[in-house]
Amino acid sequence: MTGPGIATVVARLRAAGCVDAEQEAAAYVGAAPDPATLDGWLTRREDGEPVAWILGTVTFADEVLRIDPGVYVPRRQSEDLARRAAAQLPHGGRALDLCTGAGAIAAHLQRARPTARVVGVDRDEAAARCARRNGVATVVGDLAAPVGGDGTWDLVTAVAPYVPSGELRLLPADVQRHEPRTALDGATGEGGDEVGVAQEVAHGRVGLDEAETQDGHAPSLEGRQPCPPGAPL
Repeated sequence: MTGPGIATVVARLRAAGCVDAEQEAAAYVGAAPDPATLDGWLTRREDGEPVAWILGTVTFADEVLRIDPGVYVPRRQSEDLARRAAAQLPHGGRALDLCTGAGAIAAHLQRARPTARVVGVDRDEAAARCARRNGVATVVGDLAAPVGGDGTWDLVTAVAPYVPSGELRLLPADVQRHEPRTALDGATGEGGDEVGVAQEVAHGRVGLDEAETQDGHAPSLEGRQPCPPGAPL
């Protein structure tokens, strides 16, 4: 592709405040099909849009996942949770990933335990579609509402919204401007504390009932063993 050199791209990214300007520049230059696309990507990045939305992918736990614009980008800090959860999920077990987003943790569990039944749950239809594109069987539902089965699972994971509403203003400006508020604000919606509800599911107090899947049918969510209180959240 004939267009601006890598040094020019790096300079634009540095001016925009990007910390890993060299790495980002190499990714954009390598993926852009033409100069116009590259310029458009740089403009979006200068506005603070997440890299994953621009390139359409993110690497999580050594696996490339699809990320659609508007869907929460999984953080590297969650990779440890995914690996610890995979180590605890038995072969042929059943795992429930709440607030699945793009399905990063659920997808890792599926790769680590191919014989396990892994189901993701998210109240955002766009996130659920993205998770399905990453190969995760995903149902749409609010954690505050029951979503099917008897509530027993071998493992429950969740990266629930945890930023107090009053502290959202302390997040970086680009995060506030672009990332979905429902994935950040734990007090958003009528359900209240998302983390608290996730803990209730993990402890077997909340079942799942009548959640919608891509084909309009809920998967079989009957559990086998109660999820132990010590399950990672």
